[in-house]
Amino acid sequence: MIDVKTWGRALAQMPKLSADQWQQLDPVARWLIACRAPVLFMTATAAGLGGLLAWRAGLFQWPLWLATALGLVFAHAANNLLNDYTDSRRGIDRDNYYRNQYGVHVLEDGLMNRAQFWRYLGITAAIALALGVWLVWQRGGLTLELMLAGTFFVLFYTWPLKYYGLGEPAVLLVWGPLMVGGSYYVQAGQWNWEVAWLSLVFALGPTTVLFGKHTDKLEADRAKGVHTLPVLLGERASRHCVLVMVAAQYLLCVALVARSSFGWPLLLVGCSLPGLRRLVAAYRQPKPASRPGGYPAAVWPLWFSALAFGHTRRFTSLFLLGVLLATLLP
Repeated sequence: MIDVKTWGRALAQMPKLSADQWQQLDPVARWLIACRAPVLFMTATAAGLGGLLAWRAGLFQWPLWLATALGLVFAHAANNLLNDYTDSRRGIDRDNYYRNQYGVHVLEDGLMNRAQFWRYLGITAAIALALGVWLVWQRGGLTLELMLAGTFFVLFYTWPLKYYGLGEPAVLLVWGPLMVGGSYYVQAGQWNWEVAWLSLVFALGPTTVLFGKHTDKLEADRAKGVHTLPVLLGERASRHCVLVMVAAQYLLCVALVARSSFGWPLLLVGCSLPGLRRLVAAYRQPKPASRPGGYPAAVWPLWFSALAFGHTRRFTSLFLLGVLLATLLP
C-alpha cells in the first residue's frame, strides 16, 4: 500500500527499521530508504543551479534540464547502492560498523537478499543510463565525455578512490564542475568556465558533509583499513579543513558580488551565519565520546556530518535564492 507520508520521512531522514516494518513499505519507500534519499537533495540542487545559470544566460530548455536532473539523481542513488554493496562485500560494513548505526543497511540488516538488491540497483542504474544516452543523442558534443566521467565516479568512488584519500577531492569535482557545469552545458551546448568556477561555491557544501562523515567515523575507518582523507590528516586537521571550506563559501560569494559577476542578492547567504555558530563551536572541539544531552538519538553517532549537512541545506537554499534574485532584479 502506497504511503506518501513515509516517502516524505524517507526523504527527510535515514530511519532504522525492523524487518516487519520493512515488509510493510511500498517499493518506492524501500528504494528511497535503501539509496539514502536525504542526501539526494544535494544532487537535485546541483542540477537546479546549472539550470538556473542557463536560464540566466537565456539558454534554459525544460526537457533537457529535467532529463539531466533526473539522470543525476538516479546516478547518485545508484552510487549509494553500489557503495553499500561494495563495502558489504569487502567486509567493511560488518560487525555493527559505523554505517549500520545511523541508518538502514539493507544487506547487512538482512532486509534484502542479493537478488532483490541487484534488481533495485539495476533498475536505478538503467534509468540513469537511459537518460544519459538520450541526452547524448539530443545534445552531442561534450555530453558523452561528461556522462563517461560521471560513470567513472559512480563505479569507482567507493573503491579505490574513497579507500585512498581521493573520495573528498572527487566530491568537490563531481558536485561542482561535473554536475553544475555539466547541467549548464547540456542546455547551452557550450562549456562556460565562469559557471565551472561558480560551481565550486556550491560544491564545497557536499564536500564538507563528506569530510564531516569521514571525520565522525575516522577511528572505525582506520581500523578497517579505509584511508579516507580525514584518516590520513587526523581529526584535528580535518576539523580545521571543514572550517576553512565553510569560510571559503562565504568569501567567494562576497568576491563574486565585488567583481560584479552577481548582484547583492548573493549576499543573502549571510542569513545562514547565525546558525553557523554551533557548527564552528563543535568543529573547534573533538567529537564527544557519547551522545550529548538533548542531541537526537536518531542522528547519533553522526555529529560533524550532521552539523555540516544542516549548514549545507541552509546555505545552498539561500545561495540558489540569491542567484535567482540576482537574475530577476536589474
